[in-house]
Amino acid sequence: MSALLNASIQAAAAVAPDSQFVFNSTDYVIFSLMLSISAAIGVYFGFFAKGEDTTEEYLMGGKRMKTLPIAISLVASQLSAISIMTIPGEMYGYGINWFFNVVCMVVVVPLLNYVIIPVFYNNNITNCYEYLEMRFDRKVRVLQTFLFISTMFFMLPIFLFLPSLAFSQVTGFNVHIINAIVSGICVFYTMFGGIKAVVWTDVVQAGIMVVSVVLVGVMGAYRVGGFSEVFRIAGEGGRLDVNFNLDLTTRSTIWNVFSSATIMWAGYVGLNQSCVQRIVSLPSLKHARRALVIFGFGFVIIMFFNCFTGIVIFSRFFDCDPIKNGQVSKVDKMVPYFVQDTVGHLRGLPGVFISCVFSAALSTLSASINSLGGVVYFDYIKPHIRHTEHKANVIMKLFVFFCGIYCVLGGIIVEKFNSILQVLYSIGGVSFGATCAVFMLGMLVPRAHGRAAILGVLSSIACMSIIVILSWGRNHYDTLPTRVDNCPAPALNATTTVSPLSPSTTAAAHTGDEFSILDLSFNWYVVVGFAITWLVAVPLSYILKQRADVKLDPKLLSPVVQPFVRYELAQADELHELKSENTKA
Repeated sequence: MSALLNASIQAAAAVAPDSQFVFNSTDYVIFSLMLSISAAIGVYFGFFAKGEDTTEEYLMGGKRMKTLPIAISLVASQLSAISIMTIPGEMYGYGINWFFNVVCMVVVVPLLNYVIIPVFYNNNITNCYEYLEMRFDRKVRVLQTFLFISTMFFMLPIFLFLPSLAFSQVTGFNVHIINAIVSGICVFYTMFGGIKAVVWTDVVQAGIMVVSVVLVGVMGAYRVGGFSEVFRIAGEGGRLDVNFNLDLTTRSTIWNVFSSATIMWAGYVGLNQSCVQRIVSLPSLKHARRALVIFGFGFVIIMFFNCFTGIVIFSRFFDCDPIKNGQVSKVDKMVPYFVQDTVGHLRGLPGVFISCVFSAALSTLSASINSLGGVVYFDYIKPHIRHTEHKANVIMKLFVFFCGIYCVLGGIIVEKFNSILQVLYSIGGVSFGATCAVFMLGMLVPRAHGRAAILGVLSSIACMSIIVILSWGRNHYDTLPTRVDNCPAPALNATTTVSPLSPSTTAAAHTGDEFSILDLSFNWYVVVGFAITWLVAVPLSYILKQRADVKLDPKLLSPVVQPFVRYELAQADELHELKSENTKA
């Protein structure tokens, strides 16, 4: 989560005066058309294609969703501001190692299809946190839902404020007015259309994002001189060198990027309610597996073009770095600068680019508040009221509405306290390794029980929070070398040194030769958080005794483990909300 937040905050600043975008009437029409289509989808599913007034219909489309739209929706969820704005900048500044975030899909998709998702279908689970209560106990479920809800509430204003700020900077309109208008449209189609509107708007918004990403990459390569020329220049500039360094302080290596990405994407797609909700809305496990395979291919293709854009940016400016030359303030602003340089002269393209950024935000925001409404209702409201399907839908829609108001008001805080929010989100983000670990613990370790699981999660969160807090601002990483020998002479400032490519380091800058855990690369955080959870929980599962009344239901284990487990068949504990209903009855 911390990577997502920090990249998103950087993306907000990315469409800044450096980019010198100019909006004209065509751009406004394109942007308005994108918002109008999103609203129209909400009207259609909210008033003309309404299903039954049930929570299953509202949250999962009656489990009749189609494979291809769900797959596209999942891809759109990953094409956030981090993908569009900061990944090309990452490739420009630090080289190709980030691409192993994409390569890891060859492991992630089989892991989802054969280890994780079958557990949800075999137990008819629609809320992934239900699994934690069925497998462990209610305390583990409450802890994880609290982490999910608190993290989402911190991030919701960020999702929407950042593109609103970008639009404000290129048009001059008040950022909070834009925030209110776009938030209103997002809340409208999410509140009335439910998951069907969320998925189909994702399909439209994904189309906009794909067109923008591919167009910028291809046109940039054409301007450089073709694909072969792009790779030749990038190779000479060290951007295609894979880092096999085993130093734990090195910023990005094949080892830390691939391992952290595998855990992160498996957890985000397969163990995060905003994605799980869409996956289990498909009618069968077969459909879900097919959707995830399509998602994997789509993710790789789109992320390839996004990474390729970063290589193109370097090839375009390899002998005149806009950062050293003073035209761009930092690497995170390279994308809008490059977009303006490449397609800024074409009428309507700036509008497509800003629509792309907004589409990324809306797809993430709508899925988040829709799933958040379901989690809050079923975990915190339903146990305390007399449940009816109609009442549940009304409450969840009201919750979505208030989330929209909160996003607008939260934008006022985001505008003033960005640096503080970065710290908060970094602390919240390190819990992601523990969250993924506790699910995998339940699915893969038959001996694991609730007391050990909760102690493992708390230990991981405590350790990682301390590391992040104490290392904040400590580690700085140099970008790969660049040149300015072909820049116009008047543009060079007094501090710029015109020199050929020279060696550079991507390890953390710190004093002393001894290793300190505070110098650990941030790319290891998810892995370490995951490992701490298992290193604490697995031994404690054998040391501490579980409750005498608890017996393992083998269906709660992953299918890959079940054949090797000797068990006594027993029903899992009844969920808390079901107990409440039976008591009232």
